Amino acid sequence: MRYLKLSLLLVAFTALLIPASVQAQEQDVQSQAIKFGRVLRLVQTFYVDTTNLQSLTEDAIRKVLSDLDPHSVYISAKEVEEMNEPLQGNFEGIGISFNIHQDTLMVLTTIPGGPSEKVGLRPGDRIVTVDGKNVAGIGLTNQDVFDMLRGDKGTKVNLQIKRKGEKNLLDFTIVRDKIPIHSLDAAYMLNKHIAYVKLNRFAATTPDEFLEAMDKLKNNNKVDGLVLDLRGNGGGYLRAAIELADQFLPDHRLVVYTKGIHSPKREYFATGSGDFEDGKVVILVDEGSASASEIVTGAVQDWDRGVVIGRRTFGKGLVQQPFMLSDGSMIRLTTAHYYTPSGRNIQKPYSKGIKEYRNDYLERFEHGEFFSRDSINLPDSLMTHTLVTKRKVYGGGGIMPDIFVPMDTSVNYRYYNELVRKNVLFPFVVGYMDKNRGELLKQYKTFDAFNKGYTISDAMYQKLVAKGDEEEIKPGKENPEVSENLLKQQIRALIARDLYDNGTYFQIMDEDDKAIKKAVQVLSDSKLYDKYLGR
Repeated sequence: MRYLKLSLLLVAFTALLIPASVQAQEQDVQSQAIKFGRVLRLVQTFYVDTTNLQSLTEDAIRKVLSDLDPHSVYISAKEVEEMNEPLQGNFEGIGISFNIHQDTLMVLTTIPGGPSEKVGLRPGDRIVTVDGKNVAGIGLTNQDVFDMLRGDKGTKVNLQIKRKGEKNLLDFTIVRDKIPIHSLDAAYMLNKHIAYVKLNRFAATTPDEFLEAMDKLKNNNKVDGLVLDLRGNGGGYLRAAIELADQFLPDHRLVVYTKGIHSPKREYFATGSGDFEDGKVVILVDEGSASASEIVTGAVQDWDRGVVIGRRTFGKGLVQQPFMLSDGSMIRLTTAHYYTPSGRNIQKPYSKGIKEYRNDYLERFEHGEFFSRDSINLPDSLMTHTLVTKRKVYGGGGIMPDIFVPMDTSVNYRYYNELVRKNVLFPFVVGYMDKNRGELLKQYKTFDAFNKGYTISDAMYQKLVAKGDEEEIKPGKENPEVSENLLKQQIRALIARDLYDNGTYFQIMDEDDKAIKKAVQVLSDSKLYDKYLGR
């Protein structure tokens, strides 16, 4: 009896330590959970038709989260697995890129060091059977290929390959392994002193990929300027963004801080071990640069460490924390705001609802913001100052660049987009490479030789036009010369990617990029660089 009284006293004392408001919240949560559970039981027991309780529960969760903010979401167990692959930096499979060309599964490239390369698969090989099952001429889809070729590390898959020059089918047994997914699209020298690095996401491997790329560039060049391209980079891991920003900032400089009602303020600082703390930096951004991209850009801009060029960024200043649920699904719940070192919260408003929030891109476009900086009106209430030279900067809806570069409208040409959208351009290049890969590699042993010597002939372009005719795609009244030049450039870039590596595609496509040209101009002129930084 004495022990029972002691237990009751401890419970009562513990309850006194918990604030009344917290106790009330806990009771409210429990009450609502019981209420929802009863609704499910009533539906299961009395509803007129058969129901799917799992689907009903998931729909309810999605509705609850959608009413909070645009970035709190529910993710099913299957979606969790698929979502984690690009951020973790690897998946498990055989290590090829492929295309379904004329209802045939064709190997485009083998990933260096991957299982397929090790056993001798080659670009241009046609996969005829997978584990004895015919896969040719059956209406194969990309998802079918993923389902057949991906699998757990250490498991085997048996393929039969049709290869040009071989009379009989070739048999391969491939042991699946971890296949890297790279977040770095390209790294090359723009001139003798300026390096260019493009990142497509912020994955767990991003900082290491960046350091490895910079080390390679520095081995053969004196790099004193860097163009970091974050255009279209929608973000990723917060930790990866902090580690990347650390490459540019001196020791103890604040990179970002986070704060929420239930999340105390947490600050993240540079360590002083950065690989590029002294060189000149330009960051390229646009309306697709979000989240982690904005953290890096905001830190560099606030400390007057580099010049930002492009267009206003997306405006995502919310931090999501994953919470796993019992069936392997999860919710990503917004738990805090993040703030740049000067105190800017760059999250764009979402008080009008998710529909309006998602229409923001269209509104910006129609308002002319992508073509003229004068179309952007930010109130003084959102203004703050950088931390070194006290330049004006703004929060409340993305990060404003120091130098505005309008959107290139040539990529919106109808003829070009129809050829891409209706899947004419890419299969055209695949077919060309299938016939000419060997001869091209003999003639152009390096990318430099290819880039200097290979051009798209008018005859080859007319063959593409003829393929478009077959799909009833006709050149319009828009500037035909610009459209033709853009398509020829795209063809050259796709061929280079097939022959060499992914980075060569961007190297060709970037040749006429106005933002990159502006970046080179700024980095090449120390007085101009300092002017934009307010020095």
